[in-house]
Amino acid sequence: MIRVLIADDQALLRGSFRLLVDLSGDLTTVAEAADGVEAVRAALECRPDVVLMDIRMPSMNGIEATERICAATDARVLMLTTFDLDEYVYAALRAGASGFLLKDTPPAELLAAVRVVAAGDALLSPRVTRRLITAFTRAPGPVPVSRAGLETITEREREVLVLVARGLSNAEIAEHLTLSPATVKTHVGRLLTKLDVRDRAQLVIVAYETGLITPAAGNR
Repeated sequence: MIRVLIADDQALLRGSFRLLVDLSGDLTTVAEAADGVEAVRAALECRPDVVLMDIRMPSMNGIEATERICAATDARVLMLTTFDLDEYVYAALRAGASGFLLKDTPPAELLAAVRVVAAGDALLSPRVTRRLITAFTRAPGPVPVSRAGLETITEREREVLVLVARGLSNAEIAEHLTLSPATVKTHVGRLLTKLDVRDRAQLVIVAYETGLITPAAGNR
C-alpha cells in the first residue's frame, strides 16, 4: 500500500484528493495538511511514501516544505499547481520534488503519477524540461554538483545524462543509442548514485547547472 500525505490549503481539494486516493485500492491517505508547516510535521510523523504538495500555501510555501521534507525523509514529493506555467516549478524541482501536476489533472492520471513517483521515478515530461531550461537561463541558481562530480561518470553515462536532460524517456534513449531499455535504466541508476541525486528530475537540474548541456549551445 502506497502511503500518501495531502498538503493543500483548500479543504475541498484536500477532501477530493483524499477520496480519490482512498478509493484507489493500492493507495491510502495517512495525513492531511493545510499549510507547509503542517506538511513538514505530518511528513516527519507519518513517514508517507508520496506527498501531494500544493506550491502556494500560507505559513510556509510548498517549495520550502518540500526542501525540508526531502532533507529529512525518503518521501517523494509531487507538486500540485493551478497554473501550467507556474514560475515556481523550477524552484520546486531544485528543492527536491520528483515532478508536478496540474490540479485539474484527470483522476486516473493523478493516481498513475503517484504510483510512478512512489516507484522512484520522476514525473518530468519534455514540456516540463523545456520550461526548466527557460527558467534556468532566466535565473540560474547555485550549482548543487561541481563539474568534478561529472568526472566520475563514464562516457556512455554522460551520453545518457545529456539525453535525460533533453527530456527523452528511457525508451527513447534506448532507441537513440541502440541500447536495451534495461541497459538505459541501469545507466540512469548509476548516474543517480554517482551524482548523489534523488531522481530523474534532479539529473536534469545537474546537467544544466554544471554546464554539461546548455539551452543555446547543446551538450558540451
